[in-house]
Amino acid sequence: MSLLTLVQGVCRRIGLQVPSVVYTSTDQQILQLMEIANEEGQSLAERYPWQALINEATHTSLAAESQGAITSIATNGFKYILNNTIWNRTEQRPIYGALTPAEWQMLKASSVTGPFEQFRIRGGTLRINPTPTAGQTWAFEYVSKNWLTDSAGTTYRSAWGADDDVGLLDENLMALGVIWRWQQAKGLEYAEAMQKYELQVENATARDKVPAVISMDGNFTQKTHGLVIPNGNWSV
Repeated sequence: MSLLTLVQGVCRRIGLQVPSVVYTSTDQQILQLMEIANEEGQSLAERYPWQALINEATHTSLAAESQGAITSIATNGFKYILNNTIWNRTEQRPIYGALTPAEWQMLKASSVTGPFEQFRIRGGTLRINPTPTAGQTWAFEYVSKNWLTDSAGTTYRSAWGADDDVGLLDENLMALGVIWRWQQAKGLEYAEAMQKYELQVENATARDKVPAVISMDGNFTQKTHGLVIPNGNWSV
């Protein structure tokens, strides 16, 4: 899905003349649709941690409380860390958090420091307590605010910048969202279109990630750290 194909498809569905260009258009109707498409993309990206927007960041730890700006560690439009994903790969253990302001200040006031690192993001900076060992490899997953790329797939953006920019979110959802928002902007009846859109968003979020397997018969074994003994007969 590009900006051009998105707006062209929407125009066909709502009965407007199909444009040959969008981003550089002088037609106010087309420019309005582009801005509505920006609104829809940003809103849809905020609603759910879509797998297309999840990234992994790695970081080499510093022997300091401040590990630097979080946007310098998670460079692709950092929005928030996914819970329970930040790990010290060198030590093979989690980095706990995120701490609340009250928990952080309690740690800072304490004369005793625990053995395990805990984190907080304050003022856009990743902070760790106690001070970690330098040179260790940390990693975590985070959600990006960038829901589209340029045509080459190398520059990520949070707003359309060219006709051939490529959206990362579902094209049909985007089109449905643009349609009801356009109807609302024009003072038209939009409740039915919005209801259809909301139903499709609900279905899409349910299908976006592979769900966990829930076994009711006891035959499914969740793999964990440590010694794993396979089911069935075996010998050494």
